[in-house]
Amino acid sequence: MQQDRAQIVALQALAWLATEEDMFLAFLNTTGADMADLKLRATDPDFQIAVLDFLMTNDAWIVTFCDAHALPYSEPAAARAALPGGTELHWT
Repeated sequence: MQQDRAQIVALQALAWLATEEDMFLAFLNTTGADMADLKLRATDPDFQIAVLDFLMTNDAWIVTFCDAHALPYSEPAAARAALPGGTELHWT
């Protein structure tokens, strides 16, 4: 995946989170971000990685997001890996 496509996916994820009130509040609480941060940092790859990381903490969220955008379920992880500093995570 190219970086520009990864940024589009991350922005789609952020926009989708914003429509899901409970998840959006959880995202803000988890990251410590506020509305001003969203405006300032939405295009920042580090912030986009945080959006994708949050989305990927719950399989149901991934499925719902990807279904809403007709994306393969692997797309958020591929987008994360394609962003600067977003190399694939190994949890072991």
